[in-house]
Amino acid sequence: MEKATSSAASAAAPSKIGGGGSRRQSDLNRSFKLAIRSLLTSCSKQELAKAFSKFSNAEQESLHRLFIQVITSLHKMLEDEFESLCLETQVGTALETVEQLVEEQNLDPLFSEKSNIMDAAKSLSMEKKNEIHYLTGMLEKAEEQNRCIRDRVELLNQKMPDDSGISVVMEKFKSGNLSYGTCSNGI
Repeated sequence: MEKATSSAASAAAPSKIGGGGSRRQSDLNRSFKLAIRSLLTSCSKQELAKAFSKFSNAEQESLHRLFIQVITSLHKMLEDEFESLCLETQVGTALETVEQLVEEQNLDPLFSEKSNIMDAAKSLSMEKKNEIHYLTGMLEKAEEQNRCIRDRVELLNQKMPDDSGISVVMEKFKSGNLSYGTCSNGI
């Protein structure tokens, strides 16, 4: 009976895990209490009697009362230790911050689109990188072609005889054509 009263009172009391009493804090406190209750459930008198069948009925009754007191005390100690750890590590403050961030995100109409924007930015970035790689490859190919053309021109220049006479004739021919044009204008 004592156990039921203390657990009902603690369940009804507002949760003060590491600070204020937010919904997330009360959910955490309630979940912890449910977890330890399921882990530390008291066994029935019949189960205890089976386990200690060689003991007398009076001894079994005393063991059962002692077992209930130990379990009740253990529950209380675990709850107190849990709240102490939550206060030390400021769980309440962290949960309030999380709750505030979630609320801000829910109020932000662009939040759901932010992930799409980030996906688009990543996609665009990848496309630009691919384009840069493609253009770099094209540039390297063009440079290689230019180098090959230069090598061919140089090879052709080396194979051609160096006839300075041909170049002199070409110069005279060019100058003759120019002078011919000036003379005909004057006539």
